[in-house]
Amino acid sequence: MWPWPEPRRTRWQEREFVVRCTAGLQQRRARWLDIDRQCARRLHRGAERMLLLRLLVVASRLGDGGLWYALMLVLPWLGSPEGLVCTLQMGAAGTLNVVLYRWVKLRTGRERPCVDCPDIRACAKALDRYSFPSGHTLHAVSFSLLLSWHYAAWAPLAWAFTLLVAASRVVLGLHYPSDVVAGALTGFVTAGLLLGLWPW
Repeated sequence: MWPWPEPRRTRWQEREFVVRCTAGLQQRRARWLDIDRQCARRLHRGAERMLLLRLLVVASRLGDGGLWYALMLVLPWLGSPEGLVCTLQMGAAGTLNVVLYRWVKLRTGRERPCVDCPDIRACAKALDRYSFPSGHTLHAVSFSLLLSWHYAAWAPLAWAFTLLVAASRVVLGLHYPSDVVAGALTGFVTAGLLLGLWPW
């Protein structure tokens, strides 16, 4: 014997179901945002340590682009064709990353923690207005992955610098931890796609 079919929901029941689901999602989102803010506040306390603050300010400034541009200029002159390939890949990744993260920033419009949280101050100058995702982390991860692919011996130094850049963005009050995580994941994806399409 076949089971009786379940009665169809009325429009009112469907509407009520959608409202309940939406409310649940909003509660979860609010909880995650609160955890994100709490983590940002805790990590920002690192700015009270002067030596750490100076180190992270330097890392953040180098992550503005100066170090990466210098590397792209030097790599072709290292005596192997791989240097030129790495430079071209870094240029392509940088262009793609800038377009991508600026588009996402304008769509999300998330203010920086130094704007939204009274107890968090900006310890360095922000290059643009919005927070999500972290462009510094995105570029650092993307470029470090490309450098590690071509120059394995440079990998420890590149990734150590990338960790400093990522930490600096939160400690200096310019990003939430989720901004940094999103930037890192995006950087892995863009560099990985580029290496998949152009591995040599």
